[in-house]
Amino acid sequence: MSKFNYVLFAFVAIGLAFYFIRKLPKFNVGEKATDFSATTLYGEELTLSGFEGQYVLLDFWGSWCPPCRKENPALVNLLIKHQDNEYKDATAFQIVSVSVETKQKLWENAIQKDGLFWKHHISSIKRFNDPIVEAYGVKEIPTKYFIGPDFTILGVNWTVREIDDYLTKQIKS
Repeated sequence: MSKFNYVLFAFVAIGLAFYFIRKLPKFNVGEKATDFSATTLYGEELTLSGFEGQYVLLDFWGSWCPPCRKENPALVNLLIKHQDNEYKDATAFQIVSVSVETKQKLWENAIQKDGLFWKHHISSIKRFNDPIVEAYGVKEIPTKYFIGPDFTILGVNWTVREIDDYLTKQIKS
């Protein structure tokens, strides 16, 4: 290999490393989730701290994101399965959807079409400039934070199956 090829390879490797590091979520497992407040699609005030004692899936998604939309039916089924359970260390399981949008109507239509029946839908319609999106360092979607009853981040970008397995193990017997 020539010197030029080595230099080119080094630049590509550094560029790819930078790209993937930049895409990593801001928080890691074991860290505390950052509190926030927002108004839901339905006009209710919501704070993350208002979910104290509950498991929360903080789901960053978009109506324009095919992988997000493909995953929505699994999220619906997850909440249906776990919405009435009693847990060993938590009172409930909730999903808070933070949509990365620029068009309110597309967001509302996606919620309705995908059957996202929970009431915790928020978006400032500023896409990646949304204050909550920025606070959580979300650079791509879908991004998920699974948060425990004490606001400790239990999982970052876990699959729906991993979340389901965890919650199932926590059900009171």
